[in-house]
Amino acid sequence: MQFTLKEKYGIGDLLEIVALLRSPGGCPWDKEQTHLSIRRNFIEETYEAVEAIDSGDNALLLEELGDVLLQVLFHTQIEAEQNTFTFDDVCDGVCKKMIRRHPHIFPDAANETAAGDVRTPDDVLRNWDAIKQAEKNQSSFSDTLRSIPSALPALIRADKLQSKAAKSGFYGDSREEAIADIRGGLDKLENAVEQSGNAVSDEIGGLLFAAVNLARHFGTNPEDALSKASARFIERFANK
Repeated sequence: MQFTLKEKYGIGDLLEIVALLRSPGGCPWDKEQTHLSIRRNFIEETYEAVEAIDSGDNALLLEELGDVLLQVLFHTQIEAEQNTFTFDDVCDGVCKKMIRRHPHIFPDAANETAAGDVRTPDDVLRNWDAIKQAEKNQSSFSDTLRSIPSALPALIRADKLQSKAAKSGFYGDSREEAIADIRGGLDKLENAVEQSGNAVSDEIGGLLFAAVNLARHFGTNPEDALSKASARFIERFANK
């Protein structure tokens, strides 16, 4: 495969580079990779992009977004080699999804699931959820909860689970009740110490879940809160 060096490259060039790396005469490492072997790379590159966002460093964000895009194209190339789908199919799918889920912007694509009047960000989110549930054949809130990926970081997953459950009216307790749950969780943990098996682990999990609920009631992202607490811990350790 021939490749022409340029002063400026585009998405077509990146697709060509990935295909070249995976070709019979390409890179020995790239050729042997699978979805599973580079799964962790995808996660790490995504977090590096998030860290670049947090740092406010635009040059770093530019680089890290490129690394995330490379992961997308690499996984797509693996499938293209099996004639299952291509990058164009990926683009087609996400374009159609965005059109379906924004009927207030693309009225010709509206269906019976879409709300009639969308004026606020909350209206948009309610409409999005309704359309997504119809697309995924989620007939109950239980189906919606089960659809939340188990591979998400535990705090993020717990937050999403609780937010979805609250919309059903199942998990709509008050701040006071959330605080009481934490106090009760501490009591249960103390009692679990006297037991054997997985009791302590279970109660620690319940206590963390209750803490996520309290964060939700205060409008605090639990993942961000814990990240900041970890950063403060590092500073305290460095200055001890």
